[in-house]
Amino acid sequence: MPREAPYLEVADALRVRILSGEWAVGERLPSRAQLADEYGVGRNVTQRAMDRLIIEGLLEGRAGSGTYVRRPRERLRMVRSHHRERRGTSPFRADMKGQGRMGTWEAHSQARTPAPEHIAERLAIEPVDPCVVTRYEFLADGKPVQLSESWEPMAITGETPVVLPEMGPLAGMGVVERMHSIGVSVETAVELPRPARASQEQANLLGISLGDLVLTIERTYFDTDGRPVETADIVVADARWEVAYEFGVDGP
Repeated sequence: MPREAPYLEVADALRVRILSGEWAVGERLPSRAQLADEYGVGRNVTQRAMDRLIIEGLLEGRAGSGTYVRRPRERLRMVRSHHRERRGTSPFRADMKGQGRMGTWEAHSQARTPAPEHIAERLAIEPVDPCVVTRYEFLADGKPVQLSESWEPMAITGETPVVLPEMGPLAGMGVVERMHSIGVSVETAVELPRPARASQEQANLLGISLGDLVLTIERTYFDTDGRPVETADIVVADARWEVAYEFGVDGP
């Protein structure tokens, strides 16, 4: 076996055997020691190989029991499009309704919170400027779909009925609708997707394992003057959802 990154060679070999059905879904794999002897490597190499396959979603570790072939999960598509920002409804609820699912969420807002430096930079404000931060857990048919942490400058909403996103006359209606009600026209949204690994808190909330792949989306809304009016960090479990972007195309 080549000496460069031997755990990758072991992972590749195990992956082929798993996908060929040598071990059935739910079946326990041989121990690290057994696999190490079979492949002529150290136990730490087989451990790293199995850890890689756990991250990929092929295996799952059970404390005190061993490592098992993981049951494949249904991976659904989440479409992010300008259509989802149409006024008059919650974008998330509309997305889930299009899939025949009931979209709900739990949220907690905290006013007069100084923005962290990276959030202040995204909102073009000073770190000491007060914001409303709202943390969301979005559910589809009662099952976790995504997390979001949203920041809005109180200089924009502070003296209005929509200062708290989930309270008041437009509770739960989305940023575009709420901003429109106070005379702020949201014109564009910029999203920056990045792959990441789930933290323990994210894993607990999304019902996944520590270190599982997630997609993080840094989203910022801008008004017609190019002023940032809201920014959020969205987290989606990669094993359950793939994210697709829909763009309008202007004709010739």
